[in-house]
Amino acid sequence: MQFAAPLIRGTLIKRYKRFLADIELDDGSLITAHCANPGSMMGLKDPGVTVWLSKSDNPKRKLAYSWELMELDGAMIGINTAHPNRIVEEAILAGKVSEVAAYPTLRREVKYGKNSRIDLLLEGEGLPNCYVEVKNVHLLRVPGLAEFPDSVTKRGAKHLVELGDMVQEGHRAVMLYLVQRTDAERFSLAADIDPDYAAAFALARQRGVEAYVYACDISTDGITLSHPIPFDLHPFEQ
Repeated sequence: MQFAAPLIRGTLIKRYKRFLADIELDDGSLITAHCANPGSMMGLKDPGVTVWLSKSDNPKRKLAYSWELMELDGAMIGINTAHPNRIVEEAILAGKVSEVAAYPTLRREVKYGKNSRIDLLLEGEGLPNCYVEVKNVHLLRVPGLAEFPDSVTKRGAKHLVELGDMVQEGHRAVMLYLVQRTDAERFSLAADIDPDYAAAFALARQRGVEAYVYACDISTDGITLSHPIPFDLHPFEQ
């Protein structure tokens, strides 16, 4: 995924009301940007960090700027949770996700389960349908260890149940965690933050739901899926 135009650098003043961020641009002007991230952004909202913004030319938008990236201790981090589905879709179509490379057809936002939509539905003649749920990851509390979630996610637990249901019906179901930060070398679940999600994940694994974790290459030009990283599954498969 490439950004449509060069990003604009600034310094974070504060993030508030979940979807707003006050930022000082390099030219000294103060702006309020849209923060497309409903999570807690634990460890990612301290004032003074360098951030990168996109700017929309749409005159109907209330906020022209969107917060896309940040720099933290030498790492680049993507904070826009609207991007992961597109990043993964592009990677699958390019054959970069080996676990699902056999599928020739991809559809987005297909209805399934109980009033839900699957992020990506993969189909192919002679193959079971493959339901792919994408989760954005950018929490890092221990050096090198990315974690999910960064706040309680009842919706995420519901998706795990519905993915398990798809496996019971004879399909494949994949939970793909996309780590949008360049300083992560491994991944685990933050069971202390949301024990119910961790329990739902363990049950989903028992029912046959697959789980994969991929890192990203991140720059001010764009974000692309890079390579798989280890998932410490052991605590959640008892």
